[in-house]
Amino acid sequence: MDLRKLKTLIDLVSESNVSELEITEAEGKVRIVKSVGGVVQQYVPAPMQAPVAAAPAVAPVAELPAPPAAAPAGHIVKSPMVGTFYRSSSPGAKAFVEVGSQVKEGETICIIEAMKILNEIEADKSGTVTRILGENGQAVEYGQPLFVIE
Repeated sequence: MDLRKLKTLIDLVSESNVSELEITEAEGKVRIVKSVGGVVQQYVPAPMQAPVAAAPAVAPVAELPAPPAAAPAGHIVKSPMVGTFYRSSSPGAKAFVEVGSQVKEGETICIIEAMKILNEIEADKSGTVTRILGENGQAVEYGQPLFVIE
């Protein structure tokens, strides 16, 4: 992308009520975000393109992360909500399940705290827990795999 064009876009964002601008062209993608102290700009070159000399105000954006590894074999119990994952009912208490535990459909296997509410998560299939994918006390996202049951 032409540096004069970048400068014009930066000036437009700085002088307007627009807080963020993203433009995609054949040469790459430019994202300009207005921050409290000024304008922050990111530039992503198009794939398989020769390196482009960037002005000092242009910061390259990291490439997309690699695709996730293949899903583990067996039935995956996923998080039904965003929150904090806990393997037991209280600190120091015995975990609801361990690797190798036999579980029945409907049995509580963990707790997810969301908005100060403790939600018991139940097994949606009977079987043996072969893997525990969630880390105790860590944040989980909606749909994130927590357990593998075979």
